[in-house]
Amino acid sequence: MLADFRSQLISIIEQSLNDYNPKEKYPTVDLEIPTDKQHGDFSCNIALKLAKSFRKPPVELASVLCGVIQKRIKVNRLNNKISNVEVKKPGFINFFLAAEAHYSILYQVFQEGEHYGCSHFGQGRKIQIEFVSANPTGPLSVAHARQAAVGDALTNILNGIGFDVKKEFYVNDEGNQINILGQSIQYRALEILGEAIEFPQEGYQGEYIKDIAKEFIDDHRIRNVSQLKAHPFSIFARYGVDYLLAVIKQELKDFGVHFDIWSHQSKIATPQAIKDVLAFLGEKGFLYEKDGALWFKSTDFGDDKDRVVEKSDGSYTYFTPDIVYHKNKFGRGFEKVINIWGPDHHGYIPRLRAAVEALGKDREALEILIVQLATIYREGKPISMSTRRGQYISLQEVIEEVGVDAARFFFLMRHIDAHLDFDLELAKKQTPENPVYYIQYAHARICSVIEKAQEAHLEPQQSGLTLLKQEEEVDLIKKIGLFPATLMVCYKQLDPFALVSYLQEIATYFHKFYDQHRVVDTDDLNLSKERLALIDATRIAIANGLRLLGVSVPKRM
Repeated sequence: MLADFRSQLISIIEQSLNDYNPKEKYPTVDLEIPTDKQHGDFSCNIALKLAKSFRKPPVELASVLCGVIQKRIKVNRLNNKISNVEVKKPGFINFFLAAEAHYSILYQVFQEGEHYGCSHFGQGRKIQIEFVSANPTGPLSVAHARQAAVGDALTNILNGIGFDVKKEFYVNDEGNQINILGQSIQYRALEILGEAIEFPQEGYQGEYIKDIAKEFIDDHRIRNVSQLKAHPFSIFARYGVDYLLAVIKQELKDFGVHFDIWSHQSKIATPQAIKDVLAFLGEKGFLYEKDGALWFKSTDFGDDKDRVVEKSDGSYTYFTPDIVYHKNKFGRGFEKVINIWGPDHHGYIPRLRAAVEALGKDREALEILIVQLATIYREGKPISMSTRRGQYISLQEVIEEVGVDAARFFFLMRHIDAHLDFDLELAKKQTPENPVYYIQYAHARICSVIEKAQEAHLEPQQSGLTLLKQEEEVDLIKKIGLFPATLMVCYKQLDPFALVSYLQEIATYFHKFYDQHRVVDTDDLNLSKERLALIDATRIAIANGLRLLGVSVPKRM
């Protein structure tokens, strides 16, 4: 609702500028929400922008424009929603909303309920978000967990504002890492059967490899080394991929993340598909031969150097199947493709953007989000992690230790481009220090108050509000009204962090209000009903936000 008022005010300011001088070409009108509420609900700097061209001091010009704007407000019949317009040095025009405007925020919340904050902004445009996409060579790490939390929450938000988003996991089931996995399982199986071997230094050393090897032996009813060696190497790799993919799927399910599409490199980047995409690029003149290898002209599209797609021995680089995969993505009708990667892939971005452009897509059709790593702390000390050495804490361990809600919320508590410190001890606390507990407790507290009020035959008053004028009441209403705009910030930044911050702030505003004002007062039933409406609207905003983050909404704690 505040976003609606903002749009209306921008339109009024633009009309007023045209009234003032219809021949002038004006810059974009900016309307900000001041951090200091003494400066109003919205503030405009248009007079500062125009002072030089109009040869007037900014304050003087602002005063003139203020008079024109006030006339326009009356013409547009918004004087019941805007209580005051004032000018402040060095030339800002500040707008103050009337009580009726604040009440209309609550009316909108009650009208839209669990859909409050949602919109049709995206107009059903198809987006694919590919994330996690871990090599099936081990359980999911906390790095994958953070990407999973980000990708899932971002999908919920984008779907909520009208996009048609599909979540996709790309299974890298071919290549050197898979070969190493198969070799690791084979060697551990030989050890189990009593053969002395020197385990390869590059092999996966986690205990889970021994578990897979043991299950392989049991499933294939192998009794001795000879029987084991009779199995071709490829079987070990395939068995490991299937085993670990099942583990990964279960971990994601336990984490509340469900993918719409599971794609496999082996099925998409087939030899024929690779030949077809190279033929396409060749016909476009984007390939050339050098030193016996085939090169892609990625420098034509802004990359710092050209990239090999086919080596001199006839094998393909990792880059080549990725080109095929992205051609496949756009071939399925997605208007925009979003990849969520870890920081170790940062240098890979320019070449993939180049490939997408070479395939005939706009540069903006591909968005690559880099999610920085997370460090897990236990008792104030960081836990060192290395997947290859088998020394790391897995997603499953984090879930078991702190729960899904805390895990998901904590993985979202920083901007995706910032490193994240995850404090296991803090995540387990059931005190206001724990951000997710603090927010969930606000929701549960509201549910409890409303339930007790209903027992006293008091219901929230959802229309005809007139009494909510205390500072804490107005501040809370305004914060409720910012929920739809917060989702738009998440869209513009492609980052759920703004919603995380919003929920922490609205919980703080609620607790502050609740600590200073009685909600149910038998001496003033009318005020009680209106305050019940206020906290009920707060409950709806909190619940809607938590659901978008994939965090539960408890009624009791």
